[in-house]
Amino acid sequence: MKYIFLQCLVAMILNVTCSTSVLADAKDDAARHLASKSGCFVCHAIEPGAPGLDGKLPVGPAWKAVAARYKGDASAARKLTTAVMGGTSPYIRHWKDETSGNAMPPNSVTLSEADAAKLVTWILGLR
Repeated sequence: MKYIFLQCLVAMILNVTCSTSVLADAKDDAARHLASKSGCFVCHAIEPGAPGLDGKLPVGPAWKAVAARYKGDASAARKLTTAVMGGTSPYIRHWKDETSGNAMPPNSVTLSEADAAKLVTWILGLR
């Protein structure tokens, strides 16, 4: 009886783990699709060190670098969603010497605030 119980327990744990993995993959695919259709990959890459379109420094920071920089910052999602929607100042370079771009343009024409928040949440969760 104990053996059957352990088999059931292991099966349940594996099922939950696999289900969580499938959900994470689906969320990842949805975020990548949203980023692609919104034009985000024109300036950004997911992995640090990826070259920009011209082979030089990318225009915008890699999203894993963004996630690392803002790790533990409770206001990061709000700040970054605001930056995505409204753009950033060319006079305050947050990624100087790491990117070739001066500022992020406003994206409120191509992206809703809800979608921007989804993308930012996904980006901040990258490891």
